[in-house]
Amino acid sequence: MSARYQDLRVELPHRPGALADLGEALGDAGVSLEGGGVVAHGERAVAHYLVDDGAAAVAAVASAGLGRAVARDVIMTRLDQDAPGQLGTLARQLGDAGVNVEVQYSDHDGNLVLVVADDDVTACRDVVGRWERGLPRG
Repeated sequence: MSARYQDLRVELPHRPGALADLGEALGDAGVSLEGGGVVAHGERAVAHYLVDDGAAAVAAVASAGLGRAVARDVIMTRLDQDAPGQLGTLARQLGDAGVNVEVQYSDHDGNLVLVVADDDVTACRDVVGRWERGLPRG
């Protein structure tokens, strides 16, 4: 699948209203969220959202003074939702190829979104390419 999207990673304070501040800043900048979520740990929260304009998203976060933000390319594919174990099978293939998945989530269309270290991108694309050739066509 095309990697036209990017993963926006934002470190936020873990406090009421922080997520609203992020959503408003991105919305005001015209950045649409295509998938992702946020997880709180201790006094910090880390948000990962799929965006189609990483540069605009990072600029919006910086302008709003919300915290550190980074946009990175993603690799996307599909899982057969009717076949249990698909995530485990693909993840095993990635692991066997030495790919360490840093972030995994789904977009609003049910696509699997993967963020991997820059050094692992080529191997991840190779595994995902083989995966997609093996998926039944529908």
